[in-house]
Amino acid sequence: MSRLFVAVDPPPDVTAALVARLPRPAEPGVRWVPPEQWHVTVRFLGEADEAAAADALAGLRAGPATALLGPRVSRLGRNVVCLPVAGLDELAAAVRACTSDLGEPEDRRFAGHLTLARLRHRGACGVTGTPVDVAFPVEQVVLYRSTLGREGARHDPLLVVPLR
Repeated sequence: MSRLFVAVDPPPDVTAALVARLPRPAEPGVRWVPPEQWHVTVRFLGEADEAAAADALAGLRAGPATALLGPRVSRLGRNVVCLPVAGLDELAAAVRACTSDLGEPEDRRFAGHLTLARLRHRGACGVTGTPVDVAFPVEQVVLYRSTLGREGARHDPLLVVPLR
């Protein structure tokens, strides 16, 4: 059993544009997510069997989508600084449908976002409120294994599933 999730990755040019546009200075209580780990989780499975997850995703029936980032950097709850992401609701529903028998039950509504930073000890983040208006085509999802560590999570791709 592994800690798994299904995500959409921004293409390299979008990641580069966000890095150039969004400063990430050292700030007390702010732990920046490395850009190479930026993604939009469409379904968190939690502890699940990797082979079973891959088999379930083979049944994914979803067409390409467009991810719309913005309109501005915001907070999600008290501890997450993120970019809201619209346009992936149907994809998230399709992933949820084909993986419904796996992992943790999904009892909350999908809230698309790309996590930029996590806050500790009531940290504040100066990038919050920065306007962003970026879109990118989504033509695949990725099954990831997440390994927690002292410096944050490490995400290893296990399977790429094209959308058709």
